[in-house]
Amino acid sequence: MDAHADAASGQSAGTLTVFPVPAFQDNYLWVIDNGKDAVVVDPGDADPVLAYLESRGLTLRAILITHKHADHVGGVGTLLRHFNVPVHGPAREAIAGVDHPHAGGDTVHIAAPAMTLEVIDVPGHTSGHVAYFLGAGAAGVPRLFCGDTLFSCGCGRLFEGTPAQMLASLDRLAALPPATLVHCTHEYTLSNIRFALAVDPDNEALAAWHQEATALRAAGRPTLPTTLAQERVTNPFLRSDAPAVVAAAERHAGRTSLSREAVFAAIRGWKDNFR
Repeated sequence: MDAHADAASGQSAGTLTVFPVPAFQDNYLWVIDNGKDAVVVDPGDADPVLAYLESRGLTLRAILITHKHADHVGGVGTLLRHFNVPVHGPAREAIAGVDHPHAGGDTVHIAAPAMTLEVIDVPGHTSGHVAYFLGAGAAGVPRLFCGDTLFSCGCGRLFEGTPAQMLASLDRLAALPPATLVHCTHEYTLSNIRFALAVDPDNEALAAWHQEATALRAAGRPTLPTTLAQERVTNPFLRSDAPAVVAAAERHAGRTSLSREAVFAAIRGWKDNFR
C-alpha cells in the first residue's frame, strides 16, 4: 500500500478511514471514522473538524490529545459544546477538558468506531507528550498518532525535554512495526528534507523521497502519512548512529568521538538554527 496514495481524500483500510483535516498554516487534524462514528486527534481548531463531520454525516465519539500546545487543543471546548464525548490526553500535562488522563502503557478503548490504542510516553517536545498506537485490524495497517514528536524527516523542537529524553522517545517509536503509518500533525516535510540533505547528502532513499514529496506538494496533496520504514532510512533524527549522520554531527560540532546522544543533540541544535 502506498502511504501517500489516498492521503488527500483519506485512507480507507479495513473498516476505518483516516483523514487529514487541514487547519491553520500547516496542521493536520486527523479524523478516524467508520462512516458513522468518528474520533479526532489534536483538534487545534473546531471549525474545520465540525465542517468535515457534517459533510460526511459523522458523529464525534471521542477526542485524543497528544500534548498541551494551543494548535493541538484549541478546538476542544467548542467540540464539547456540540458533542458530549470523552477527551483522552496526557496525564502529566494540565489540559482543559481532558477527563481521561493517560500515561505510557495505558490502553484506550473506544467503542465506536471500535478501536483500541496503546499510549506511549514520548517526552521531549513537551514534558508530558504522549503518542497513540493503533494496531492492525480494523485499521488495516498499524498507525501512529505522534503529535509533534516525530515528523517526516524531522522531530519536534525540545521546548521542555532534554536530548536524552527525545532520543529515548524516538527510539520507542522507531521500535514499532516498519509498516506503521506515521500520522504526525504538521506539513513540515519539504523543509525537513532540506535539512536532512544537508546532514546526509548522499542518501539515495532521501533523494527519492525529496522528489516524491515535492511532486505531492506541487499537486496540492499531503506528504503524510509516512511510514516508519521510510523514516528509518531517511530521517536523520532516527539515524544518530549512521556513519554519515555521525560524521556530519562531528563536523558541525567541531569535535569527534561523539556519543549517540551527543550526535542527536548536535543535529537537533543545528536544525534549530538551520535556514
